[in-house]
Amino acid sequence: MRRKEFARVTPEEVGIDSREIDALLDRLEREHTQMHGIMIMRHGKICAEGWWSPYAPGLRHGLQSLTKTWAATAVGIAYTEGLLKLEDRIIDIFPEEAPDMPEPLLTHLRVRDVLCMGCGMEKMPAPTKNWIRDFLHIPVVHEPGTAFMYNSMGSTLLGAVVRKLTGLGLHDYLKPRLFDKIGVDADNLRWFHMPDGMEVGGGGLFAATEDNLRLMKLYLDGGMWEGERILAEDYVKLATSCQNDSSTEILVNPPAADNFLGYGFQIWMCKPQGVYRADGAMGQFSICCPAQDMIISVNETAIGAEGIQKTLDYIWEFVERVDVNVTALADNPQESAALAYRLRHLSIQNPDYTLYREELERYNQIRYQVREGALCFETNMAQELVGGDFSEGIREFSFDFAKNGVRMSFLQDQKEHQVQIAIDGTRAGNRLEVIGNVPDQVLMSGCFSGENGFTVTALWPETCFSKEICFCFSPMGCEMEIRTFPFTTTIPGGTVKAADPVRAYAVKV
Repeated sequence: MRRKEFARVTPEEVGIDSREIDALLDRLEREHTQMHGIMIMRHGKICAEGWWSPYAPGLRHGLQSLTKTWAATAVGIAYTEGLLKLEDRIIDIFPEEAPDMPEPLLTHLRVRDVLCMGCGMEKMPAPTKNWIRDFLHIPVVHEPGTAFMYNSMGSTLLGAVVRKLTGLGLHDYLKPRLFDKIGVDADNLRWFHMPDGMEVGGGGLFAATEDNLRLMKLYLDGGMWEGERILAEDYVKLATSCQNDSSTEILVNPPAADNFLGYGFQIWMCKPQGVYRADGAMGQFSICCPAQDMIISVNETAIGAEGIQKTLDYIWEFVERVDVNVTALADNPQESAALAYRLRHLSIQNPDYTLYREELERYNQIRYQVREGALCFETNMAQELVGGDFSEGIREFSFDFAKNGVRMSFLQDQKEHQVQIAIDGTRAGNRLEVIGNVPDQVLMSGCFSGENGFTVTALWPETCFSKEICFCFSPMGCEMEIRTFPFTTTIPGGTVKAADPVRAYAVKV
């Protein structure tokens, strides 16, 4: 890998008032979101960067649909190499997967249409081993390229196009052509895979905050990196400008105002004129502001569509205050030092802490068997995204309570696991390998509640998810109340409400 580190400067050195970034942080730390990381680059230099502990600069993070921009970049590189044309028909690339007698509109579907969410379909297939065939058998009811439908399976198909033409999956194709050149550590990346082994280009990549910033710098610089052309100039212009009218998204997701403004090649157009963004669920953003020559990359867990839009609105307020005609400001050592200190000491809320309860030691090493409900720490998000086997969940468990911490042992998927649970207001690090769980790092904390209660919080720092399980012990067994975070659901009309907790029950073995 060839990586040149970006220069680190004060905001004033690139024409931004440190107090404006400080004000942006104030807004982002409101209750609409849990911030994980932010980087701001202007004129090719990093002027602000910070991560809310336990999130960290080198920690890969689930990108959700921001993955789509990486997949489209692979298509753009293949286009630049002359391996495909944007007008190439999908049925010509996958003739063996296409219907014997394809409907006329399917024969019109081009690579260009898939790139801009213009597949013309009104639904997506399930993630099966034959997903490409299933995709090409979904009715195309609109002329391709003329109607917008957010089609994540189409985004994964983009990677399959590259694989069909080159014999390489997304990771192997991009490593020498993109990752190594722009300074992304390919060994640190992780992917979800479809049942046939294809990387999930629609939402399956885990990458660091700076990886996303580096990707979008390539677009901001017109496809050039250190004097080398990686993406064709015309491809970049198309990718970063409106290729499909996305205004119909107001019917699907009314609060998401920044989704109604047009779509490029797996890139969204934004409210400020000329601004565009790579975008993943719950607030994974890498935003290019060409007029200001600025990139802002964010990882967060924003709550609902309203929370995601709030983050964007706060960023737009900040962008408006960056004068496009000012390239540098007078030094302000006091304010820039205060901002730098704040950025180095960011943290999400500490775990709850309570005094140790010796009474719970009476339940040490008692084995419980789950009889009602489902109990697990992970979210099964991989299985929901790509199909495959679901974990059967925890079948049996036991605890060992001690003043220096708690150990939980459990049987899941015919395998015994152990995790350490911190009870001193910190989080204990664990590696937990269960079926389909790509991010295996989990941070565990616990606190005592009521007479016989113990609440365990599992935080997966490579994702947007955490889970809270309250165990209530009795001589007869153990009742459990389970909440998954972000614990909100969106109901028709875009209203966000708290999801009800799930309950489970276990008896002594």
